[in-house]
Amino acid sequence: MTDTLRPVQHTGFRASTGEFVSRIRSGDLGALPVVVGLAVIWIVFQALNPTFLSSTNLVNLTMQSAAVGTIAIGIVLVLLLGEIDLSVGSVSGVSSAILAVGWVQAGWPLPVVLVACVAVGALIGVLYGALRTTFGVPSFVITLAGLLGFLGLQLWILGRTGSINLPFDSPVVQFGQQWFLPDWLSYTIVALSCAAFAWSGLSMSRRRRDAGLPAVSYAVVATRAGLLLVGLLLAVWYLNLSRGVGVMFLFFVALVVAAHLALTRTAWGRSVFAVGGNVEAARRAGIRTGRVYVSVFALCSALAATGGILATARLAAANQGSGGADLNLNAIAAAVIGGTSLFGGRGSAFSALLGVLVIMSISLGFTLLNLDSSVRYMVTGAVLVLAVVIDSLSRKTRAAAGRA
Repeated sequence: MTDTLRPVQHTGFRASTGEFVSRIRSGDLGALPVVVGLAVIWIVFQALNPTFLSSTNLVNLTMQSAAVGTIAIGIVLVLLLGEIDLSVGSVSGVSSAILAVGWVQAGWPLPVVLVACVAVGALIGVLYGALRTTFGVPSFVITLAGLLGFLGLQLWILGRTGSINLPFDSPVVQFGQQWFLPDWLSYTIVALSCAAFAWSGLSMSRRRRDAGLPAVSYAVVATRAGLLLVGLLLAVWYLNLSRGVGVMFLFFVALVVAAHLALTRTAWGRSVFAVGGNVEAARRAGIRTGRVYVSVFALCSALAATGGILATARLAAANQGSGGADLNLNAIAAAVIGGTSLFGGRGSAFSALLGVLVIMSISLGFTLLNLDSSVRYMVTGAVLVLAVVIDSLSRKTRAAAGRA
């Protein structure tokens, strides 16, 4: 009887700090390498060009990150399964072509065209998932074929024109280029978001305490929420010195938060991590792995199509190069650099946000320095390799700690 009445352990500031240090020592670095790397990149580029950290340039950074970052969210999801999707660039290009041809040339209603773009992307993902689960074809091969096939479909949809401009005064282009939040609204969203974060943390702590499990103290939760509030208010204030927070970037951040909640607060999210960690164990635990694969690939391709819409809105045009160039590799690199493991079972939706900020920071930094694109590609490749090396070392450290 006395064992069932033991007091609940509350994790205070000292215990939380000790737990963080223990995770670092065991190889669970989390987002720390990315945050440190992003800080180093910003410091170096600011030293080389004082305009890099100007509010105007950072607003440009956020707006250019939205399309690639949205696609990177889908890559994070498939990487959590230990799979890959090499065709996200081509799928985004197909989405761009459908938007331009269906809306500008065919005259379809804009809401219908937008739904069609995302629906086509989701159907492509369902096809990938079905091929993966029914025939056991590796996702690398399926999506490589999709990269080529859907590139051809994009060219066929665009036809001989090859390039279609969107009306500059249309809501799509305004969304991608001109719509920014009023100052008061941006501050309100920050306050409400931090209040929701605090409420979620307090609720989780209370539920764990009621269940007799170790729980983070209310003081720690309040401190975290306060630090988040201060940090976001400073960021929004600095962006508001220029044009402010773009609606398109806010949309991207909302997708990141939604994906994070789906992965951490739903049975589907737990199934994704379980399948990515050990598919056979997940199957024996009663998880329908086939449905997980199909749903994740469908979401990845739907997000790729959404990213294609955002890229078209940003460019105000769709052409044969939409979804091409380095968009595909940048999305994959952003997910990996952001901290998502290539080996499955470990990562976060926020990896897409952090990773795309790193990728876009490198791109903008070299543009401001008027350096050749070849240098940017080499540096981005080196950063990607470094991220994979850190991931591999972290896995070895955790494995060694587990054997000990």
